[in-house]
Amino acid sequence: MEILSSVPPHLLRHNLQCEKRICIIGAGAGGLAALKVISESAYFKSGKWSVVAYETRNKVGGIWLPAPPVVDAFNAPMTPLYDSLTTNLPHPIMAYTSYSFPNETPLFPSAHVVQTYLESYAAYFNLVPLIKFDTTVLDARWESTQWTVTLSDGGHSAYDHLIIANGHYHLPRIPEVPGLADWMKNGRASHSAWYRKPNFLGDKILVVGNGPSGQDIAAEMCTVSSVVVHAVTVPGVVTNDAGNLIRRGRPIELKPNGQVVFDDGTTEDDIDHCILATGFHMHFPFLEGASMINKDTPPDFPPLPPGELYNSTYHVFPLAKHLFPLQTRYPVSSIAFMGLIIRVAPFPLMEAQAHAIVRAFADPSSLDPIAEAVDIITRADKIRRAGASTSLDIAKAWFRFDREDQWNYRDALYQFAQGTGSGTPLIKVTEWEKELYDLKVELKSGWEDLEKSGDSSEWLRDVGKNGVQDWVELMYRVADYARSRKNLLGRL
Repeated sequence: MEILSSVPPHLLRHNLQCEKRICIIGAGAGGLAALKVISESAYFKSGKWSVVAYETRNKVGGIWLPAPPVVDAFNAPMTPLYDSLTTNLPHPIMAYTSYSFPNETPLFPSAHVVQTYLESYAAYFNLVPLIKFDTTVLDARWESTQWTVTLSDGGHSAYDHLIIANGHYHLPRIPEVPGLADWMKNGRASHSAWYRKPNFLGDKILVVGNGPSGQDIAAEMCTVSSVVVHAVTVPGVVTNDAGNLIRRGRPIELKPNGQVVFDDGTTEDDIDHCILATGFHMHFPFLEGASMINKDTPPDFPPLPPGELYNSTYHVFPLAKHLFPLQTRYPVSSIAFMGLIIRVAPFPLMEAQAHAIVRAFADPSSLDPIAEAVDIITRADKIRRAGASTSLDIAKAWFRFDREDQWNYRDALYQFAQGTGSGTPLIKVTEWEKELYDLKVELKSGWEDLEKSGDSSEWLRDVGKNGVQDWVELMYRVADYARSRKNLLGRL
């Protein structure tokens, strides 16, 4: 491992005399945010805290680091990243608060640009010397007063705190649909985790799932297959057909003869292959060996379940501030789960989480279990009012934040982080972030039009040289362009 000369040696040693020893699991976007915030804290700079991140792969980046679709120990690819992936958020909204993308970066960059950005973030803040690559955490368990961590190189280390940043786009979720298991066994169905580019899999293909990957894959498969049936599983989504793309509802049976039955009673015959863009399990195998987490859906509440931490595979529960487990097997502030929230701008949110983690690690009394339990029950009530009727419904919706949730959450994290001597800046989400986040679909459509016309390079000229305001102005221009183009097409 290369040691950067600008990092003082005493900050790199795992000093057994320091007050707090911190282990981060994963060096993707979440682990890097945690490393950056901790390494800039007064606790770390004074030698009172030490930190190390363990990363299974040979580089930072997590999901953004490409890998072939070859299975690992969990029978899944290292990443579901496909060749054509671009961000579904404009990068000025997606970027860490502390670090912008380079000048003139396309507004919706490709995955390799994001990977380069993460590598640049790690280099700029001197994080690489704090990471041990090609090393997997196999087991982590609380023993008396500390976490004992077992590593793939045979080593064992003790830590006061763990930060879980292993990501949640690894272990494919295969829905329970009659007939699907046989299709999988016979090679007629596969999860999108194995998809990389549109290869011919037959004349008629079924793609299940209406998230960004499902939409991308359905569109790409239209270029190589005669017919693509896109099963849109979200209620209320428009199901009009276009070209060789047919939209249907949720599949409820896959028959051996290639017929698929949908929830509205319609059928499609002669399906050659099914691609499942059906999401991923939350997965913490290193906590399961000593039952540090209960892999089950939590019971109905209130009251909150006593003493246990649950992983329903859709959510981890109960977590104070969506970070710290409210249970009794180990101290609440001894471990934090980062980056579990979905449908948000993840990088800036995880930097905010990292600041809150530093506050809780430094001052465990800053977490009020009673107030946190009330917040959890209040969120459950909100989800129930929105239509969730079962424990599983609540689990599926728990980390799915709506428009205002993510902004209020980020602001609250920075407010919480304002502890005595924390040095954390009080950062508030800007109005332009909120407004332009809501326009992300229009912005992407407008930007794709500009790229197709060849005009995007001119629009990007010198953007970013004057700071973030350049990007804000560009995004509003693109939004205006997208609206005017839509109005023009509507009149034709």
